[in-house]
This record gives sequence, structure tokens and C-alpha cells, in this order.
Amino acid sequence: MVSRSDIREIVIFKRLTDEMIAKLQPEMELLRFAEGEMIFRSGENADMFYSLKRGKILLEQRVLDKVTISVGSVKPGYSFGWSALLGDQKFTVDTVCGEPCEVLRIRATTLFEMIEEDYEMGYRLMHRLLHMVRTRLDGRTELLLKVILDHPDMQTLANGD
Repeated sequence: MVSRSDIREIVIFKRLTDEMIAKLQPEMELLRFAEGEMIFRSGENADMFYSLKRGKILLEQRVLDKVTISVGSVKPGYSFGWSALLGDQKFTVDTVCGEPCEVLRIRATTLFEMIEEDYEMGYRLMHRLLHMVRTRLDGRTELLLKVILDHPDMQTLANGD
């Protein structure tokens, strides 16, 4: 069983009240995965929302049949599978365990029902989610700019050659 402290350690749930955590607790599952195991694949129905308790999750995208690139990672305390919170979506990345992992999971429809019943809970969750999305977007923007600036053609332009 997932403990209240397990839930409270997850960033998106940190600002929830004890009553809100108590509502989540019976709906959460604790899953264990071995290194290299895939939690979900791009294109699968996004019907679950996940949070990492222990380990490291790699977010990967296949760009060619034999080429997969890592587009990010998830550290303990952070959530993934955000597509599930948008309703009737597909996951957009593959999630692979970079090491043995413990993951909390909740059904997206259950989370939606809780949010609709308790607007304060919904506000607190979505406010934290917005901050997490911004942080991830900022990180990807920095990475994109680094790739662009490190491109040989950019070096040529910068040097006036």
C-alpha cells in the first residue's frame, strides 16, 4: 500500500492538504520495475498518471527505425505521463527505467473525478503541474539553443567566414 508520506514526497502533491492526500491514498498503486523495463510506449492510450518514488526514468523518442534519442529524464519526486491529464490522449514518449524504479500510479479518470469534486484540490494540482511543465519546457529550450549554437554552420556565421 502507498503511504501518505510516499504521496507527500511527490512535488505535484506537496501542497495538498492531509484530507486531499487521504483521498488519493487508496487510489494509488506502487509498482516496481527493473532497469531497462519500459513503463509505457509512445502511442499507447494515456490513461494513467505516474510519479517516481525511487530510481530514474528516461524519456525517449524514436526518430528513425534504429535511432532513439533521450529527450529528458525524471528524478524521484517528479511525475510523468502528463498526457493522461489532458483526457483521451496518447503518450508521446517511451519511458524506460534507467535503473530499478518504484513508481506511483493513479488512473487518470479517478484523478479527474477527484478534481471535479474538489476544485481546491484541482487548483493546487494544476498550479504545481504548470510549474513542472514550465521547468521542463525551459530545459528543452536551453538544450535546443545549445544544439543550434554548437552547430558548425553557426560557428561559421559567428566567425564571419
